[in-house]
Amino acid sequence: MDLMWADGTLLVAGPDTRAHLPGGPPIRYVGVRFFPGTAPALLGVPAHELRDRRVDLAELWPAAEVRRLTARVAAAGDPMSALEEVALDRAAGAELPDPALRAVVASLDAGHSVAATAGRLGLGARQLHRRSLAAFGYGPKTLARVLRLQRALTLARSGIPYATTATRSGFADQAHLARDVRELAGVPLGELLRG
Repeated sequence: MDLMWADGTLLVAGPDTRAHLPGGPPIRYVGVRFFPGTAPALLGVPAHELRDRRVDLAELWPAAEVRRLTARVAAAGDPMSALEEVALDRAAGAELPDPALRAVVASLDAGHSVAATAGRLGLGARQLHRRSLAAFGYGPKTLARVLRLQRALTLARSGIPYATTATRSGFADQAHLARDVRELAGVPLGELLRG
């Protein structure tokens, strides 16, 4: 999930389960990406309510506060630094996320199955799914796919051949990697890496 500054507006990008390709004229975006599971505590809304959506921050926070923050970012010489300050200020007063969420991310990112992850945490599959919806916006299986794709992109960007990237990051083969990239990112792997 992201807190973004786009064309004079503060927006929240919810967790995506598919590619979000903006249309229309080019707009300069700057944003702060939150570690998986941390944004709901800062934003005050369960992640699944924002899944596959872009919403004005004023839909989530009081309008007067958003006007003040918008003016603060607009007046800053560097919108990115100002946006980071907004996120840090909010984090200072927010409740800490459930520490089990970091363990979920770490386990799935290490390539462990959803069942093994639930077992490691002493949770049932349904309980893990409910917690994942609130924290990440989707179930642990989708989170595992997103994390696997991120691992693959890191490897591919370092120059490792696509077939090797696929097997090292947990895909069955290069075709499986290509399908997931197209489904989750909306473009072929080569184009995504050039973009």
